[in-house]
Parts: sequence; C-alpha cells; structure tokens
Amino acid sequence: MNLKCLTAEISHLSPEGRGVAHVEGKATFVSGALPGETVSFHRAARHRHFDEGWVVEVLTPSPQRLMPKCAAFGRCGGCCLQMLSGSDQRAFKEAMVLEQLSRIGGVQPERVYPPLLGDSWGYRHKARLGVRYVAKKQGVLVGFREQRSHWVTEIERCEILEPRIGERVSVLREILGQLSVAGRLAQLEVAVDDQVASLTLRHLAELSAADRDRLSQFAQEYGLYWYLQSAGPQSVVPLWPVDLPVAGLSYALPNEGVSFQFAPFDFTQVNFAVNRQMVAQAMTWLAPQAGESVLDLFCGVGNFSLPLANYAERVVGIEGDSQLVARAKANAQRQGFDQVEFVVKDLAKLNWVEGRWVDKELGEDCYQKVLLDPPRSGAWEILQHLPLQKTEKVLYVSCNPATLARDAGELVRQKGYRLAQVGIMDMFPHTAHVEVMALFERR
Repeated sequence: MNLKCLTAEISHLSPEGRGVAHVEGKATFVSGALPGETVSFHRAARHRHFDEGWVVEVLTPSPQRLMPKCAAFGRCGGCCLQMLSGSDQRAFKEAMVLEQLSRIGGVQPERVYPPLLGDSWGYRHKARLGVRYVAKKQGVLVGFREQRSHWVTEIERCEILEPRIGERVSVLREILGQLSVAGRLAQLEVAVDDQVASLTLRHLAELSAADRDRLSQFAQEYGLYWYLQSAGPQSVVPLWPVDLPVAGLSYALPNEGVSFQFAPFDFTQVNFAVNRQMVAQAMTWLAPQAGESVLDLFCGVGNFSLPLANYAERVVGIEGDSQLVARAKANAQRQGFDQVEFVVKDLAKLNWVEGRWVDKELGEDCYQKVLLDPPRSGAWEILQHLPLQKTEKVLYVSCNPATLARDAGELVRQKGYRLAQVGIMDMFPHTAHVEVMALFERR
C-alpha cells in the first residue's frame, strides 16, 4: 500500500464528523481532523466528486482538541469525536441540524431548545459487537468494526458500553476463545436493562455441552443473562437462567409510571437516561389532552404510546414488526391500558384514498395529535397521504437530520404547519450520530 501523505487545512466538519478540506481542487473528507487544523493525512480512497482519508499527524492542532479517553480511538469505528469536549460535540451537532433544516428543507425553527444529555461514558445499553477468531493471535476479538474495514477492533474494554459489559471485554474474549466453536462465532448482541446485563451469542455451529456449561458458569459468576442464537431472531433461546423468558428484560419510565418488557433483539433506545428525558419532553411538547385521539407511528414496544395513554382518550400505535407489536400489546395489557390499540402494518402500504384513511382495521379517522418516530429513511411517503386535516400538532422524532429536514419542508410548505421548536438529544455521545425532536403546529 502506498502510504504517501498529503497536507491539508481543515475548514469544517462534515455531518459524519470528518474534517473537510479541499485538496487538488476536490473536497476531501479526513477522519480524525478538526476545523482549523493543518494535518498530514493518507488518502485512502478516490471518488469522482470527493476523496477520503485519515489523519497521520496533526501538524497544527485545534485549541478544541482533547486527548481521547479510549486507547482504541482512531482504529475503532464506534466513536469519532472523542477528541472534542461534550459541549463542543453538542454545538457541532446542533449547528449541523439547523444547517440541514435550512439548506435541505428551507425551514428554520422558531425556537431551539437546549440539548437533552446524560452520561458521556458507559451510556450504551444496546450494541451489536463483532466476534472474530484470529488464528495468528490464537484467540477471539470482540468489539466494534474498525474504521475503514470489516475487521473487528482489538480492545480490552469499551468506554461507551454500559460498564457491566464495557469493563469485561477482555474476559469475554477469553471465555469465547475457549469454546470448541470459537472459529464459528459471528456476533454478540448486548442488551442491558434496568437491573441486569444480557448477552446473545450468534453462533454458526452447534455448541457442545462443555461450551454451554462454560458460558453458564460465566453468566452465574458475573450476574449476566445468556441467550443463544443459531439463526434469525426467532431462534433466540435462553441459556442462563434456564427458565428465563425470551422477553426477560425490562426498563421503566418512572415519571410516566410505566414499564416495558422486551427481548434482547427488540429495538429499544440505547441510552436509557436520554430516553427518559426524551419521552418527558415529548409529552410536554405534544401536550395530549383528555378527549383527544393520538396516532403513534413506528411505535415499537410502546415507548411513547403508553405514556401518551396517560393523558389522551385514545392512542393508536402502528408498527411493521409483529414481534414488537406483540410486546407492545403485552406491555399495555399488563398495566391496564385499555385505551391503547396496537396494529401491525407496513407503514409504506397503508390504505389511503384521496388523502383519507380507509384502512379497514382502523376505519376512517383523523387525529388531533400525531407522533412520528421513523427509521433513518424518514416519513416522506407517509406524509404524502397522512390525514392531517384535523391534526393540530405533529411531533417528529428523528435519527437522521437530513430526512427530517426534507420532511420538515413538506410539512411547512405543503401541509400548513410551522416549525415551532427543535431540540437535539445527545443519545450517542462521542459519535456524529444525533437524534432530533421537532414540533410542528398548525398555522
């Protein structure tokens, strides 16, 4: 490999958290660089309209640059902004969101709320870690993928994972390396609830009785739950405790008086502290009232639906994953929420006629309040037909500022709303990922 280095001055950060420079007349994205810095970098990839590279040496450092806490920073793909303080990270994320709202959506919020934030370290309750046997090391690596490759990063601990897992990466490597199927392990799903940490091992070959005993003893010693997964999510079974239900994990929203049971492979927010604040802020912004009907799209296990049911007369939650809907129904029934209805529907295929909802399960309906929590692709298709004639407020929770900005432009210019307020939620400190809450009110 040709490791010839180039020199560049960094002008700003891209939305992915990479330094942006112009080298030989082309935009170049340099991982590990900060605005105002002069860096020596290796050009790793050339494209038609831009190039990519990574920092080899910082020649003139930014005053904002800090020493990263993690020994794997720069190699591991789990974090990219550890060289910035938490306040500088959030300032970058907020500015990026506002810029994309303006540039992509042509809209500006009337008010920007302070960020929601929790702990900067040990915050991550959900993660998918790679597992790879390396013959040269005669052992197993466990961690996130390396930057610029599919290899698993060699680490002994992870600073952002919840400590019950993050501080035990080295012992996990040791125990997995002792299994008879060490070379046939694919990944490790981490799910930590309010009380206990769980691990789900995806294995591509059958474990021996000795393997199962070894993992069970490890779980007992460290107070963990172990699940095994031989194929898809439907194949997940408990290993220890042996009588553990698949949906054996739980978390609570104490301020809302609700709790949720979930399986280790279910989608839940990775940062419990920020999630609690997010739900509380959603209730304040949307302000559901007695006598109102509220629609919760992409409802998952009911993270927003059940709190909404504390206030509204009727809540309808829609989700495309049947297992999540089953979990949401069970959570509602267990806590006596009769006014909540959950429906399994592919949200790209709901039945709309001339802008009116005529889906047979729900009937023709209009909702005073709507909550959207879509995937990264956003809610563009849904907004084209969603019956909003009587909807006073739309609360949009986004994990992708670019698609939020696009959809915000549609709501403001075509649907008769104003963007009343926006606030970021620092769900993933030390990464460029940002969650955003936006409230649209009828003009």
